[in-house]
Amino acid sequence: MSDTLTTSRSSAPAAEGNDKSKTLRVLLAGPRGFCAGVDRAIRVVEEALRRYGAPVYVRHEIVHNRTVVENLEEQGAIFVEELDEVPEDGHVVFSAHGVPKSVPAEAQRRNLLYLDATCPLVSKVHREAERHFAGGGPDSRHILMIGHAGHPEVVGTMGQLPVGAVTLVNDAEEARRVEPADPSRLAFITQTTLSVDDTSEIVEILRERFPDIEGPKREDICYATTNRQEAVKAIAPESDLVIVIGSPNSSNSQRLREVAERSGAKRALLVPKLAALDWSVLENVNTVGITAGASAPEALVQEIVEAMSERYTLNIEERIVKKENVAFRLPSPLGDPI
Repeated sequence: MSDTLTTSRSSAPAAEGNDKSKTLRVLLAGPRGFCAGVDRAIRVVEEALRRYGAPVYVRHEIVHNRTVVENLEEQGAIFVEELDEVPEDGHVVFSAHGVPKSVPAEAQRRNLLYLDATCPLVSKVHREAERHFAGGGPDSRHILMIGHAGHPEVVGTMGQLPVGAVTLVNDAEEARRVEPADPSRLAFITQTTLSVDDTSEIVEILRERFPDIEGPKREDICYATTNRQEAVKAIAPESDLVIVIGSPNSSNSQRLREVAERSGAKRALLVPKLAALDWSVLENVNTVGITAGASAPEALVQEIVEAMSERYTLNIEERIVKKENVAFRLPSPLGDPI
């Protein structure tokens, strides 16, 4: 982890009628919120709406955040579960989590104009899986995928290859029990939004059991997941409570909550938005840490901080463990926005 940068600021006076006798220390984790892949996916939908007009259909939530989804719906996006809900002349966007190969194949069969908003770091894992599989030929390896069953990214990644080519490993216990047909011809890949520490444990088990297993050339867990977990580790030991802003179905947000608890926070909560915050949790709390999952807008963080400032006198510190300057181009045929 890089050296932590700390910035401080105090809040303005709060609204009359609230108890200002209490000073609440607020530790803001940095980086937090949107990653480059999420930002790109949202821009894909917005640019498609601008170029083609509403409606633009989106298969599954573009990212796992209801605020983002509702904002795009207001602009004219229609979210569907499957392509059979898209009319013949519709424009459809695939979510940032990636899709099985059968989905674009079906879109092509129906002559739909589709845009793939899959995060490039997820696409990298797809290519790794294909490389290990090697077309099922003599150099092919059976693939163990470390990930969570049912998550769209896992479904999309496993769907890059024929059924049976990939075995899912959910946790350390499954890593100890998995029995591949040929232990000498194995490779592993991982979901990009996992706990870094949990994944390291699973990889260690697999490498000990299967010394010939081949791993990715570069880390599969994405930079944003790693950085946000490191930032939480920097604030958790000093926090009576860590609030992680993110949706319940967001894997990276759930992992942030778990990391906070394991890293010394007395308590950690996942809060989708300000309206869902139970203010009673701040009773007997002197220091609160705040972060946001990679699919949560910064506006949600600021709303909660501003609401806190109406109730308490705030002493705000921002702990930045790493600066991020990653950006991804939009996919063809959109290119960069005009």
